[in-house]
Amino acid sequence: QVQLVESGGGLVQAGGSLRVSCAASGTIFSFNPMGWYRQATGKQRELVAGITSGLPNYADSVKGRFTISRDNAKNTVYLQMNSLKPEDTAVYYCHARVRQKDYWGQGTQVTVSS
Repeated sequence: QVQLVESGGGLVQAGGSLRVSCAASGTIFSFNPMGWYRQATGKQRELVAGITSGLPNYADSVKGRFTISRDNAKNTVYLQMNSLKPEDTAVYYCHARVRQKDYWGQGTQVTVSS
């Protein structure tokens, strides 16, 4: 069983930065995909960034602004968000895929004011 707990969301002005963290409990290996999704009001959940075996991938909308990283010893994945825009406002969800099963955190709200 895997549990994911996010932290670090909040309110920030456009152009500012935030870092969200996701601490995982349970057995997760570096080859298990982990990442961040977001869901804005009235929109579908979308992939923001993922990392597997140290290799990151990003949605085009966040490339160059967001950085995903992972501390395997702490079973924690981070998302550093810079140059935030109002359109980044959403609930951000941590995700992990372990033994072909998807796990989700409870979500953390990120609000970017203009």
